[in-house]
Amino acid sequence: MSKSIKYSVVVPVYHSSESLFELANGVEEVFSHIDEEFELIFINDSWNNKPTVAALDQLDSRPYVRVITLMRNFGQPAAILCGFKYSKGDYVITMDDDLQHSPGDIPKLIEMQDHDLVIAAFDQKKHRWNRNLWSRIKSWFDYKFIRKPRHIYNSPFRLIKKEVIDAALRVRTSHPFIAALLYYATDDVVNVEVEHKSRKYGKSGYSFYSLLKHFSNLLFNNTSFALRLVSYLGVLIVSVSFLSMIYLVTRRIMIEQMPAGWTSIMVVLLFIGGVIMFSLGIIGEYLLRIITGVERKPAYLVRSVTKK
Repeated sequence: MSKSIKYSVVVPVYHSSESLFELANGVEEVFSHIDEEFELIFINDSWNNKPTVAALDQLDSRPYVRVITLMRNFGQPAAILCGFKYSKGDYVITMDDDLQHSPGDIPKLIEMQDHDLVIAAFDQKKHRWNRNLWSRIKSWFDYKFIRKPRHIYNSPFRLIKKEVIDAALRVRTSHPFIAALLYYATDDVVNVEVEHKSRKYGKSGYSFYSLLKHFSNLLFNNTSFALRLVSYLGVLIVSVSFLSMIYLVTRRIMIEQMPAGWTSIMVVLLFIGGVIMFSLGIIGEYLLRIITGVERKPAYLVRSVTKK
C-alpha cells in the first residue's frame, strides 16, 4: 500500500524553462532525504510560451510531477489558488520558479510545521531597489488591513497546513490576494530566516502594472480604506469650503469693493471637480468588483491537468 502524499510543492510558472529542471532536481533531492511522499505541482500560467511548455512536458514524465495549464495568464495569485485546489498533501509549500527560493531551505520550513503557517523571511532581498521599496510599502498595508502581525515578514515561500488551505478555498473571490486569505484563516504564523538567492535566469515577470494590479486586489477586495479616504477627504473639503465662505462673507462686509476673483474661483471649481471625479472612480472600482463577484467569474480557468 503506497503512502499518502504529505507535502505538495506548488510552483506558479510564467515564461520560465531553464530554472525548472534545477528546481525539480532540488526538490527531489530534499525529499529523498526527508523520506516523505510528495508531489511537485507546476501551474503553467503561460500556455503559449513554447520553451515553458517543452520544459514542463519533459518534467511531466517524472512520477512526482503534475502540470496544470491555465487557459490564459491569470497572474501569480490565481495560479497559487489553483495549486491549492489541486494539492493532495497534508502541507502545501509555495515557492517561485526562478530559484530565488532555494529548495534546500524547505527543511527549515518543515521543522516548524506544527504552526499553521510558516513563512520564509529573507535576511537580504536580491531585488532592485524599487521592488524592495514597493515591498516595504505593501508590508505596511498588509499590517494595517489584513491582520498581518507587525513582526511577521511576508513572502511567497511558505508552508501551509491543509486546514488553512481548505479555509482559504472557501472564500470565493475573483481577485485573490493570497496573504489576506491565509491571515483570514489563521493567526498562528511564524517566520523562518532563509537566504534570498540572486536570479540566475531571465528577468522578473512582474512589471509595474502587474505589481499595481496585485496591490489593487489588496486595496479594493480586502479593505474599505479607499472609501474611507474619500470620506475623510470630503469632510476636509467641506470644512475648508465653510471656512472660506466665512472669510469671503466677512471680507465682503468689511470691504465694499472687492477685486474680481475669476482665477481663484476656477481653481476652486477645478479642485472640487477633480475630487468628485476621483471619488467616483474609487466607487466605480468597488462597484465593478461587486458586479464581478455577483457574476461569479472564477479566478482562473484550467486548460489541462496531468496525473489526475
